[in-house]
Amino acid sequence: MKTIIEIRRKIKVDVFDYQALMDALSGYRKPRDKITRFLAGGEIIRIKKGLYCFSEVFRREPIRREYLANLIYGPSYVSLEYALSIYGLIPERVETVTSVTCRRSRNFDTAFGRFSYRMLEISRYSTGATLDSRGSVSFLVASPEKALADKVWTDKRFSGIRMADYAVYLTEDLRIDPNALDRLDLIRLQDVAAAFNSKKINNMVRYLKLIKESSGA
Repeated sequence: MKTIIEIRRKIKVDVFDYQALMDALSGYRKPRDKITRFLAGGEIIRIKKGLYCFSEVFRREPIRREYLANLIYGPSYVSLEYALSIYGLIPERVETVTSVTCRRSRNFDTAFGRFSYRMLEISRYSTGATLDSRGSVSFLVASPEKALADKVWTDKRFSGIRMADYAVYLTEDLRIDPNALDRLDLIRLQDVAAAFNSKKINNMVRYLKLIKESSGA
């Protein structure tokens, strides 16, 4: 117990990498053996190879899964269904933390649940991320407008060829409240559409613009 308390004192953050752990154990003869014992005893948890956190009893605040998502595979930011759920745009609670990346698509199953990453071309990836802070950590997450565009773009079941198709898709398939759609920022939507350069996303923006015009927003 004494050793883990010493390590906790040296490592100021709850989530840390292998190098930080080795640095904290630099005074010990067999640091790798110490890591093995920490893992076996549950004092530290391996999130993925090279990324760890302290067990709950040694943490200073709750682990934010959105923060982990940025660290597990990057560059990336939280988007798609998980971000839509954060913003209250869809009613379902989403268990898998979904993100977009400019690298190849990947899934990771961890002690903190599943993390899923969908690849976007760099021009489509580079627009629409915002920085959110919770407690002592900050993480990148798509704006509501970008999260919706990412979902529409990656949903291969929906062609989006006709603008009229969006009424059913958004409010029935995705179950988004029309009032929530009305609150989306049109300028942000247009910026996202410009980055995607896609008829599918352009049709979505045109449909949402009509909603705003009809509501007088």
